[in-house]
Amino acid sequence: MATTYNCIIIGGGIAGLQAAIQLGRYKHTIAVIDSNDGRSSICRSYHNILGWPEGVSGETLRAIGKEQAQRYGVSFFDNEVIKVEKMENFFQIQCSSGDSFFAERLLLATGIKDNIPKIKNIYKCLGLSIYICPDCDGYEVLDKRVIVLGSGNPGANMAITLKYWTKDIIYIDHDWNKLDRELAKKLEQKNISYIQDHVEEILLEEATTTFLGVKLKNGLIINGDRGFLGFGGNEVRSDLATQLGIERTENKHILVDPRTKKTNIEHVWAAGDITVHSEQTTIAMGDGMQAAIWIHKSLKNE
Repeated sequence: MATTYNCIIIGGGIAGLQAAIQLGRYKHTIAVIDSNDGRSSICRSYHNILGWPEGVSGETLRAIGKEQAQRYGVSFFDNEVIKVEKMENFFQIQCSSGDSFFAERLLLATGIKDNIPKIKNIYKCLGLSIYICPDCDGYEVLDKRVIVLGSGNPGANMAITLKYWTKDIIYIDHDWNKLDRELAKKLEQKNISYIQDHVEEILLEEATTTFLGVKLKNGLIINGDRGFLGFGGNEVRSDLATQLGIERTENKHILVDPRTKKTNIEHVWAAGDITVHSEQTTIAMGDGMQAAIWIHKSLKNE
């Protein structure tokens, strides 16, 4: 049998990397298997993280974290895990490439994939002048003209949330989904303009990738200073948890012990956005650290 690692971390985002660094410092044999398409890989600038007042990209944090973990002997594999099986004394992990890995402990940190529509130029502005998280980036739209691109109720709720930061908001229901009467009434009460039409293109200043507005399918151009997405339907990547019998909430987030980050399955932990928390980078980092501490305790006790 191939090398059996003390712990394999599935997911190389912020939670997974923080756990890898700490477990490496405990001198355990650790591997991180990452498919490289998590939400931290597309975030262009976090502005609410201690020590980065000018903002830092997810790409930068991931690169720094990977290098730091490798200093402690952590191995990294670019691969997609498709199956996890609990054997008597270890876990067998199978990847889409056909490779198999073995581990005594398992940390799931597979995160969430955001529902981002295929609109021309959207990725050029994403994380720079188009945002998805009001807790992270609400401050960035302070007193600006904001266009919320969304779908039915999720988009309406996003627009209402952003009224804390700015009074000038237009909500464009890109998917033409039905809007609850109560939410429609709230949009009207808060003077939020509501348009139902498909967004054909994001307008931007190419040199700076600054959002300038949108062009609708009907040809109408609407100017704006910043954009926000509110489509709902994000994918919680917890399918591997079901293979192991791990408890999940109705919306597919993994339930963990709040102190240890351990799941209901022996020797399996979960950390980051895949668990039940407010989907913040700093919290994911803390989750990874906490899980690593208790994984170490588990290994040490044996």
